[in-house]
Amino acid sequence: MSLQVENLEKNMAKLTIEVPAEQFSAAIKTAFDRNKNRFNIPGFRRGKAPLQMVEKMYGVEVLYEDAANIVLDASYPDAAEESGLEIVSRPDVDIVQIEKGKPFIYTATVAVKPEVTLGEYKGVEVEKADAEVTDADVDAELKRVQDQNSRLVTVEDRPVADGDQTVIDFEGFVDGEAFEGGKGEDYPLTIGSHSFIDNFEEQLIGKNIGDECEVNVTFPENYQAKELAGKPALFKVKIKEIKVKELPELDDEFAGEVSEFETLEDYRKDVRAKLSETKGRQAATENENRVVAKVVGNASMEIPEPMIETEARSMINDYAYRMQSQGLAFDQYLKYSGMTAEQFMEQLKPQAEQRIRTRLVMEAVVKAENIEPDDEAVEREINAMAANYKMEADQVKTQLGENGLKQLKEDLAVQEAIDFVVAEAKLV
Repeated sequence: MSLQVENLEKNMAKLTIEVPAEQFSAAIKTAFDRNKNRFNIPGFRRGKAPLQMVEKMYGVEVLYEDAANIVLDASYPDAAEESGLEIVSRPDVDIVQIEKGKPFIYTATVAVKPEVTLGEYKGVEVEKADAEVTDADVDAELKRVQDQNSRLVTVEDRPVADGDQTVIDFEGFVDGEAFEGGKGEDYPLTIGSHSFIDNFEEQLIGKNIGDECEVNVTFPENYQAKELAGKPALFKVKIKEIKVKELPELDDEFAGEVSEFETLEDYRKDVRAKLSETKGRQAATENENRVVAKVVGNASMEIPEPMIETEARSMINDYAYRMQSQGLAFDQYLKYSGMTAEQFMEQLKPQAEQRIRTRLVMEAVVKAENIEPDDEAVEREINAMAANYKMEADQVKTQLGENGLKQLKEDLAVQEAIDFVVAEAKLV
């Protein structure tokens, strides 16, 4: 195999790879052995005809595609390593020469890891995130707990009001015809929740138990069911129940029921302390994000588009895996959201680019500050992974392998770089 490397603009490179003729011929033979049973040659039992007969009847190019894939799989990894480039995308392959008895020649256009020019990264100034807990914060938390401990009381002496929890029967019609999914019985609906389309809920206000009414709405233009999008609809609705949320009094008795404290005052103090702890953690995270964003914004680099696409594709794979673990296929999610895979990728690209920029800049800080995690830090991380996956530390090391352990150290170094720029920053 011979290799030529051509550096292109915008951190792209083109590898020209020439594979010897005999290696391509061997790939054709391998492709033939894998596929010979699908060729039907008169006078031969299926799979018994020689290669020459298959080429004569079907054309010499019949196995070129499979043979090319065999050669590509075998040669590209070696070529990529030999190039000495830090390749950060899938190769865009273009076959230059493919002919039996001649060298197989192809090009692979790839994105190369960009060089980063660091700007100011030590002592950057950012606005400090607010970590103060106000009385309003405490009141809001108490209201949340109060709401959690409420009970529903049936109301029979008044019509539906905003905030009520109703039980309804309904059936929807478009152009006078009932549509699929537009019917429900004993359906719980909170007025003002905006869980139904348009102004559906508001039209139930003032109606009494037993009332039957008509509700007119228009489906949104971007409604997931395309056959209904933008169309006016009429719903026939029957009010079956009206319930109102009854809140407990905020007093010492309430405090004793929902906490370990006997008085509301002591409970409020505990709520404030816990909110302060939570808000402190959130503020620390926000401060870190602001510092990192400032440092990344001060740096300059040119990120090739294929690198962004590769990261976005990785994000999609992660997202699909999480969806699958929750019992939802990714294509189903796309259908429900009304997006194509291409649209979803485009939506992710800005986030993918920001991830890349952050990683590259922090890697540059690692290099500039000679940051290297010590053995203790690596062991702590491996032990944490072992505890998380309920494995022994040695098992984790075995599963990681040499490449995984290298990646782990690089990730730890990046986190240490983040810690470094945050510690050096000025929060004002």
